[in-house]
Amino acid sequence: MPTHSHPDRRSQMERIRHGSGFIAALDQSGGSTPRALKAYGIQADAWSSEEEMFDLVHTMRTRVMTSPAFNSERILAAILFERTLDSEVDGRPTAEYLWDVKGIVPFLKVDRGLETESHGARLMKPIPDLEGTLAKAADKHVLGTKMRSVILHADTQGVAAVVDQQFEIANQILDAGLTPIIEPEVDINAPDKTGIELLLLASLSAHLDELREGRDVVLKLTIPSVTDFYHGIMGHPRVARVAALSGGYTRAEAVRRLARNRGLIASFSRALLEGLDASQTQAEFDSALEASIAEVYRASTT
Repeated sequence: MPTHSHPDRRSQMERIRHGSGFIAALDQSGGSTPRALKAYGIQADAWSSEEEMFDLVHTMRTRVMTSPAFNSERILAAILFERTLDSEVDGRPTAEYLWDVKGIVPFLKVDRGLETESHGARLMKPIPDLEGTLAKAADKHVLGTKMRSVILHADTQGVAAVVDQQFEIANQILDAGLTPIIEPEVDINAPDKTGIELLLLASLSAHLDELREGRDVVLKLTIPSVTDFYHGIMGHPRVARVAALSGGYTRAEAVRRLARNRGLIASFSRALLEGLDASQTQAEFDSALEASIAEVYRASTT
């Protein structure tokens, strides 16, 4: 069974388990990239090929990662899209830049999008050559991976299918010596959101109990309807950390809800980048990012 040889792994894991701060999700992929660029003030007519679109979003992410506001005092980790992992920041491979220059732990998004809805849930599409991707990630000193599915209704079969699939792939990721971030998102607009969360917690707990010692995971969950609902699971010996996604809430709403949940940290993408614009001067951009990071950090440490 392959394991990481690089000595950073232990200190990276230590940061994830005990560090004060949150996880920045910079992993918008093909489908969500145009939306991310539009929010950043770049319209669809600014590019004429997928290549140009990804170059624009990499420029945006580079601006975020190189900003003095983006530092390890408040940010534990960053989740990257595979093209970002294969790109460079300031003349260094992105993951190396994050860890060696910023002290921020790199993770890689590995899922390839979602299947259509079945039993009130959307499973992940098959992930081609996952083994190759994991070997590359390990080689680039990435600590772990992230994969997302979505639950829309409190359907026992759907919830079970999502969690089964997440843990099946998580075990492959653990076999490769990496730490999986398991993300079974609950739709924030689901009419039976509390019911979904009850089913989800039971299913997650059962799967966590089956993991052997030394095979720890990070959970990335929708901020629960019931305050502190996931507080108990944070103490599970196989759970390194529990993070929350913003899920479509505005930043103000996401941080308000997050702050009420003890021990829950943010792993926001859109809500983190809200307020940033391509037309801002460097000083304006840094100042807007600083305000956002300060707000998300505060809610992650209450």
